[in-house]
Amino acid sequence: MSSDSLEKGYNPAGIEKKWYEQWEKQGFFKALDTSEKRPYSIVIPPPNVTGVLHMGHALNITVQDIMCRFRRLMGDNVLWMPGTDHAGIATQNVVERNLAQKGITRDQLGRETFIEEVWKWRNESGGAIINQLKRIGASCDWDRERFTMDEGLSEAVRKVFVRLYKEGLIYEGNYITNWCPRCKTALADLEVEYEEQDSFLYYIKYPFEDGNEGLVVATTRPETMFGDTGVALNPNDDRYKDLAETVVMLPLTDRKIPIVRDDYVDTTFGTGALKITPAHDPNDFNLGKTHNLESIKVIDDDGKMTEEAGRFAGLDRFVCRTEAVKALEELGLLVKKEPLKNSVGQCYRCRTVVEPSLSKQWFVKAGPLAKEAADAVRNGQTRIVPENWSKTYFDWLDNIRDWCISRQIWWGHRIPVWKCAACNGVIVEEQDPDCCTFCGSKDIIQETDVLDTWFSSALWPFSTMGWPENTDLLKTFYPTNALVTGFDILFFWVARMMMMGIHFMGEVPFKDVYIHALVRDEHGKKMSKSKGNVIDPLKVIDTYGADAFRFTLAAFAAQGRDVKMSEERVEGYRHFVNKLWNASRFALMHVDEQSKTIPLENLSPMESWIMERSTATARAVKEGIEEYRFNEAASAIYQFVWHEFCDWFLEAEKPALYEKEGLDRRNTARAVLARVLQDTVVMLHPFMPFVTEEIWHMLPTVENSIMAAHFPDVSESVPSINGRNIQADMDFVFGLVSGIRNIRGEMNIQPSLTLQVLMQTRDDNETALIVENRSMIENLSRLEHLEVSLPVTTKISSATAVVGNTTVHVLLEGVIDFDKEEQRLNKEIEKITKELLSISKRLNNESFLEKAPEDVVQKVNDQQAELEIKNDKLKSNLKRIQTMKG
Repeated sequence: MSSDSLEKGYNPAGIEKKWYEQWEKQGFFKALDTSEKRPYSIVIPPPNVTGVLHMGHALNITVQDIMCRFRRLMGDNVLWMPGTDHAGIATQNVVERNLAQKGITRDQLGRETFIEEVWKWRNESGGAIINQLKRIGASCDWDRERFTMDEGLSEAVRKVFVRLYKEGLIYEGNYITNWCPRCKTALADLEVEYEEQDSFLYYIKYPFEDGNEGLVVATTRPETMFGDTGVALNPNDDRYKDLAETVVMLPLTDRKIPIVRDDYVDTTFGTGALKITPAHDPNDFNLGKTHNLESIKVIDDDGKMTEEAGRFAGLDRFVCRTEAVKALEELGLLVKKEPLKNSVGQCYRCRTVVEPSLSKQWFVKAGPLAKEAADAVRNGQTRIVPENWSKTYFDWLDNIRDWCISRQIWWGHRIPVWKCAACNGVIVEEQDPDCCTFCGSKDIIQETDVLDTWFSSALWPFSTMGWPENTDLLKTFYPTNALVTGFDILFFWVARMMMMGIHFMGEVPFKDVYIHALVRDEHGKKMSKSKGNVIDPLKVIDTYGADAFRFTLAAFAAQGRDVKMSEERVEGYRHFVNKLWNASRFALMHVDEQSKTIPLENLSPMESWIMERSTATARAVKEGIEEYRFNEAASAIYQFVWHEFCDWFLEAEKPALYEKEGLDRRNTARAVLARVLQDTVVMLHPFMPFVTEEIWHMLPTVENSIMAAHFPDVSESVPSINGRNIQADMDFVFGLVSGIRNIRGEMNIQPSLTLQVLMQTRDDNETALIVENRSMIENLSRLEHLEVSLPVTTKISSATAVVGNTTVHVLLEGVIDFDKEEQRLNKEIEKITKELLSISKRLNNESFLEKAPEDVVQKVNDQQAELEIKNDKLKSNLKRIQTMKG
């Protein structure tokens, strides 16, 4: 076939669009509800409907796509279930901002009309991220795409809520929650992100009732003191053992509050006296219950002080802090304030500082569900990879608090609870009731809160497959084989899916959980807009193509190690795509339809070797993907394609491919080439789906799409030559060629210049290998003549290399000018010596070492090491030249 079958240059954009449309059109992504094939299933971590593609998505999707494409090549019935999450708070915020631009608030619209606006936005703009996932090559079964507010999923959510309520695992109660004054809703503990800030620790005197002395308490939040209902001391604190007073006066108020004793108090913090504010601190809430203390709410849902704060009522909580501290100073009650690094909780959506606040909310009793989820990993039903994340998973589940599932927003699954105005009855049903089931009154009102987004997402592995109906899809694909996700939602989502899957399906939702690392910038820094180091995946794809981008992510996706991403690295792997492309163009000049019918017999050592290496590479790729060692799989195929297939096999096989006399030899070479190239693009397909599909369609030896191909048989035996170890034999031959090539480079010999080489050895096996592969060694090393002999003592003007038991002499007489080479080497050594001196000064400069980023210092160290190695080689070559000059 003509090399014109493939264009001279690879154009990713046109090829990617063409093949993705073809794959969808031909239904290659579709799973079968029932099949005799082995089932393999993955559910996509549903991106928020408000989302845009970022590096985390790109890595997550690439890894899943590699797994799914690989399993299809293995002959499995693959379901990759796609979908999006309604993202309650985030989506409501987006729509509210859009309305605000028109001067409209959601309260002006009312609940029903506002929900209609959200649905309208979702239908018009909410699916953008799905198209972005397709740009990477995501091979999801898009016909099955689900949305967490779909009718079917809504039915599942209601069923789960009602059943958990009736089992006593859902309750309503007053409890401390994380409240966002901006989003006007409670947040789960995991929806609060902590950031270290500069703050103060305020020491405040709480006088005794007689006005003398008092207790000094330390707090970071003076504004909450108006809600204090007690002061706690540790009974084992010697400083307060003889204290007779039982009450103190609450500063800036006329209230008396009791002194209580409790082992909970940390004697090393502050003064050992702890103010108790049950309505604004979760630990104080528990202390308050223990000691029967009143809970007084002094900060409202808008973040402003309530009437309980007296003259400070109506002030913003942080303004109140400033004003209260001033008032305490004026009264002489502020003893001191100390600078403090404080971890402050913020809303994960809008970054507003959250307020621990007492309110009535709906909760899931997480303890019983969490135990089953933890036990399932402990007993091996589900495996977490890398294994070190298991400890984090257990730490959280073993110390879990009840899960606050109610949110004070409108967009989401409305809680299926109705309250009767007549009898105060609580009705919890899957279907909307017409009247109170207790007294028959029609005066019933539905709960206005909606469920936490993670509540519906927790059902994702089975609700997306049709539960509560026992569908064929559910029977075939549940439990799923694997879940691929980031560590940041190990608790938000993974643990909760484990809880719900075990409880409602009686089985874990997935057999493996693969936790991938973060994608950071090239210096290992977390990407952020403020730092200006964010890399846009779509722009990278536009510039370098999806295949190069995907392969870069896979190549650096080592377990437990963050991915350091840079466009330079993607560019490097674009060269790899081009290497494959050009190798394929060369191959297509030589293979034809007959190539697949020629038996692979009477192979040359090189042909046997490449067949063996192809099988070994397929085995390494298979094992790497199956064990979630994607970097090892990528490294194996990269090494094979670039070095073994292109650098060694294609170069060595050219004489046979162009053979005009021995047609059998040429046909065998072409058959091997066709087979190896075919297997190579199949192995590469999970990583680089587009370029491999394009090459596949140009191969005359195949049919249909590469997506219908079969992964190479890793158990296949390769014909050997007289039972010899082909790998060891060829390693020796390649060592000889590399030795000659290295001498060329070190001695500055032009690549075009043919050489005379003498190889001396007493090893009969090595002698036989040299003779057998003489023509290949001569061809690859550009030799005019190769001679093999026993070792002699005659002095030879040569550069030498030792390979095994063989000494390789590259004869230099008449090849190089020893005087000129001596001058060149001296100049090079002088230049490098100056560079080393400059680097040494930098590394001995304390200011540079202190101020320069760690990665910059490491780079300079690496430069120094490389230059020292190069300098040693130059000095060795100079000594060799001087010896030969005599």
